[in-house]
Amino acid sequence: MFPEHIETERLHLERFTHDTVDVFALHEFYSTGDETAEMFEYWDSNPHDTVKETYDYVYKAEQLWNDGEAAKYVIRPKEGEDDAGAIAGTTGLYPDWEKRSASLGIILDKRFWGRGYSGERADAILSVAFDRLDLELVVAAHGDGNEKSRRAIEKYVERYDGQYEGLLRNWHPQADTVADVHRYTISREEYFEASDR
Repeated sequence: MFPEHIETERLHLERFTHDTVDVFALHEFYSTGDETAEMFEYWDSNPHDTVKETYDYVYKAEQLWNDGEAAKYVIRPKEGEDDAGAIAGTTGLYPDWEKRSASLGIILDKRFWGRGYSGERADAILSVAFDRLDLELVVAAHGDGNEKSRRAIEKYVERYDGQYEGLLRNWHPQADTVADVHRYTISREEYFEASDR
């Protein structure tokens, strides 16, 4: 149902499995370090303490994929980009089939911030949601105070004439709190009208 590989101008998105991602390299990305704390500041889970935790995380992503509940990808820059082939981050599309909608998610290694990868990946994932899965709405959200994500999301939401829905208070459970979340949406109609321009 979900594409196993997605190519953009600068990025290669590949299905998140034990066959496509080295668990030790992924653990290095998800584990505790000076920059990891900043990466995970607004994320919905903590950095991984053990390789086994990362192994289980990949296994869960495989199960969700097989059940049609989520499509998770590892993001790698293509040849010609700095750090080509390295794990730049992970992204996902999380359908809510009853609501005919889906949510986007992304986490990027700090060294890849500011390159516009979030928007480029969003363009590709939106195409999957609307062109391939025939969904009606895509949701993007960020934790209150996460200005980097706010700027990235606003750029692609504006590009597709989507809208800001508002602040959802006490919306997203995290390790030790429940975060307020800003929600944005792009409808199928908005996406196709903006794409035809």
